[in-house]
Amino acid sequence: MQCIWTLSLLQLVALWANAAVLTENGLPILWDQAPSQLSVLPQVDNVVTINPWNYLQRMSLYRILVGSTDKYMACMGTNETDSPLWSLPLQLAWKLRSGRLVDPTGATACGQEGDPMCISANSWWACVNYYLSVIPFLAAVQKGLIGDGLIQVQVQAPAEAAEDYCTSYTDCSAKYPDLMAKWEEFFQTLKDVSASEISDFAKRDQILGAFWAGETLSLNTASSSCKAKMSYYSSPEVAFANTWMNAADYMAATYFQSNLNNSVLFMRSLPSRVLQEGDSAPNIDDLSTEENHTLYIFSWMTSMNRILMGSLVKMWRSAMCSDKAREKGRELLQNLVLDPKFAVSTSVSILTEMTRSCSGFSTSVQ
Repeated sequence: MQCIWTLSLLQLVALWANAAVLTENGLPILWDQAPSQLSVLPQVDNVVTINPWNYLQRMSLYRILVGSTDKYMACMGTNETDSPLWSLPLQLAWKLRSGRLVDPTGATACGQEGDPMCISANSWWACVNYYLSVIPFLAAVQKGLIGDGLIQVQVQAPAEAAEDYCTSYTDCSAKYPDLMAKWEEFFQTLKDVSASEISDFAKRDQILGAFWAGETLSLNTASSSCKAKMSYYSSPEVAFANTWMNAADYMAATYFQSNLNNSVLFMRSLPSRVLQEGDSAPNIDDLSTEENHTLYIFSWMTSMNRILMGSLVKMWRSAMCSDKAREKGRELLQNLVLDPKFAVSTSVSILTEMTRSCSGFSTSVQ
């Protein structure tokens, strides 16, 4: 077992050499070293005990989850990386590579060069990811998508901040019943939709809708549960974290197909390091033009929504009233986030027109 968790010096050098890279051989960082089966993880008396405070073991949750659900994802495309679940391990890879899983208090070496696979329970980013990794995994086990129904799964509590995290299906269901139910609903949708006679397009729409409902509720739950850990970060990093959370609302409304390729496209322009006091996009010297632009656009979207007292997000959601509207919304997001030459004023006019069109659509339907 020891070889699974130990990395060579060359691998460590490669790990930190280029912060902009989120994949190795086309897959999330260290994906191949993460266990792909429950049977490989530590087990005592038919109880699998997972340590989600080790990067490779937390990544294994995703590897097992993706592998166990692939048979239900045929409608998503012909590639093995077309499942929307691929966005989740890529998020974890970006957090590792950008130093966001490190202990922000500085009290321990967790996540630093001496202990690079350690995920700190004090990290706000790791805390948020807990609700996007452990919770969906436990829900999938409960719904019978993972394991043979005979093996129980227990999650190891962290050495610090142990009281902040649930550690089993029963525990997590008691603390977050709505969230667990939402992820169980997603996995049940996978089963039902994959076996139905509807078109692949309709299947994709239902699966993506259920997936984003789970991810959105995970983020909303984490926003409250992890809030205290924000105090460990600089004001620019806190501002970015909030805008990153808010950006998910826009992605969710479009039913963004978060397969591996699409997710890499959007995530590679996220900031490659934790922001410090004095960082002000789009003028952060040691970040790329793309990273600066993404930070600026995320901030603009949040500021505009605040100025409009929440109506920008509401307008966006109402504009995504049909599959064609959502497709246009995905194109608009791509232009807005990935093209520094795309004028933000253009996006507002397009969104306004889309909202008008949706109003007409709703009237005609009635």
